[in-house]
Amino acid sequence: MALQGILDDLARHLENQIDEGVREVEVFPEAVGGLDKIMIRGGAQSPRPAPAPSAAGKAVPVPAASPAGSTTPELAAIAKAVSVCTQCPLHKTRTNTVPGQGNVTPEIMFIGEAPGEDEDRQGLAFVGRAGQLLTKMIQAMGFTREEVFIGNILKCRPPENRKPLPDEMETCLPYLKEQIALLKPKVIVTLGATALQGLLKIETGITKMRGKWLMYEGVDLMPTLHPAYLLRNPAAKKDVWEDLKQVLQRIGRTPPPVRKS
Repeated sequence: MALQGILDDLARHLENQIDEGVREVEVFPEAVGGLDKIMIRGGAQSPRPAPAPSAAGKAVPVPAASPAGSTTPELAAIAKAVSVCTQCPLHKTRTNTVPGQGNVTPEIMFIGEAPGEDEDRQGLAFVGRAGQLLTKMIQAMGFTREEVFIGNILKCRPPENRKPLPDEMETCLPYLKEQIALLKPKVIVTLGATALQGLLKIETGITKMRGKWLMYEGVDLMPTLHPAYLLRNPAAKKDVWEDLKQVLQRIGRTPPPVRKS
């Protein structure tokens, strides 16, 4: 089989593995021969930088699939820096870093506190139960997840999902600040007290701060309750919806009609 056909088959196989939820594959150097040294472009062979050496049989992470056009070289560089970050002890216990994902020119950016177990496993922000509720909130606003950007104060999961420590947030915050500067959202929505504290150093309880417009480096910021809190206190969903309607009004939108079941 022609080398290009082999590479195409390998790419399709890896895409299928990602779709099935596989995030690691075993790679044996002797099985791939010299394929790591060449790259096919329009039928021509071009040199390709050799990958970092790895022990035979060691599991190599497979990057999570991202929608086309969902990153830029600058955002990709931040994600790369996050993936190798060892500036705080959380790197010792993480499975995957969670840089955040979404539209590169979002009207709205949602910021939570830290990845949980599901996020740590998949390398994506807000994919657990709280993430599923956040998806419904975003859809109720007339958006899809791909049209907004979703991230966290921390890029690594704290052990046992404990609350992020102040020094951890301080250490990780520069990554988020760089992302905000690049994304230039019209509105930031912080989810929960920890996200508000980490970004603006506000200690006041979130129940007192939610629904009140703030500002972060020239960007309008709306604090609201975390989806995880709403899972425990469903009655508070109406308060969050009022906050989100304010966000829509600020960007010149109105909520879409409620679908009748």
